[in-house]
Amino acid sequence: MTARHRPLRDAIATHVHDGMTVALEGFTHLIPFAAGHEIIRQRRRGLTLVRMTPDLVYDQMIGMGCATALAFSWGGNPGVGSLHRLRDAIEHQWPHPLAIDEHSHAGMAARYAAGAAGLPFAMLRGYAGTDLAAANAAQVRSVTCPFTGEVLAALPALTPDVTILHAQEADAEGNVLLRGIVGASREAAMAARTVVVTVERVVDRLDAPMNAFVIPAWQVAAVCEVPGGAYPSYALGHYPRDNAFYQAWDAIARDRGSFTAWMERHVLGTADHAGFLRSVGAAA
Repeated sequence: MTARHRPLRDAIATHVHDGMTVALEGFTHLIPFAAGHEIIRQRRRGLTLVRMTPDLVYDQMIGMGCATALAFSWGGNPGVGSLHRLRDAIEHQWPHPLAIDEHSHAGMAARYAAGAAGLPFAMLRGYAGTDLAAANAAQVRSVTCPFTGEVLAALPALTPDVTILHAQEADAEGNVLLRGIVGASREAAMAARTVVVTVERVVDRLDAPMNAFVIPAWQVAAVCEVPGGAYPSYALGHYPRDNAFYQAWDAIARDRGSFTAWMERHVLGTADHAGFLRSVGAAA
């Protein structure tokens, strides 16, 4: 093992600080719930959260006061409905106001790719004919192609202070393997100044199949072995999505009191992710 391998509590304490821009990526699966909960336990404040598809873990972080801004392309409880803590922050400023920077999926992916390439902005045609430019004038501009004269949308590059991912495996050197639906995880990692990864297990050798990629150890600041670290989302090859959890969250999050009580019991009241899994009755 190398110095990159460390407990999640230490990795968050070292690399995630108040006021940072933090991306917790994951597209339908490999969502880093364990890391999000540890950020809540450590009571980080003033974060700008970034993610293509914020769902329950961002609802929890926003409701617990971690974030003052959100850059995203779609937000909701997939298959269920709204994120009630996100809506409460936007509509009623509870627990405090939340600024939003809204884009399309393609726009967010292009912004990550620009950040990964070291470019100041991304370009795409996809915003033509939409209201995104009017709704987000500060972040959606236009440029004219010097070769064709075509007007294209221009979006500022995303360069998170920290990108946090969950993955299936890492090896002893700290190389990390992700497989399955990877979304913009690779681009988010390459765009970030610091990368922290939680993994299901540490293995002797990585074997990357089709539709997989490896983040090299030199790009990773910390690797944390956290079995079940994506629960209640799923980790391909390890455990399925807990659909009942997503359905139950709708009622829990609708009311400020029930939300706060649930978070105090299951997140603030547990020492780590293993304790969280026991608290909600999930298998580790």
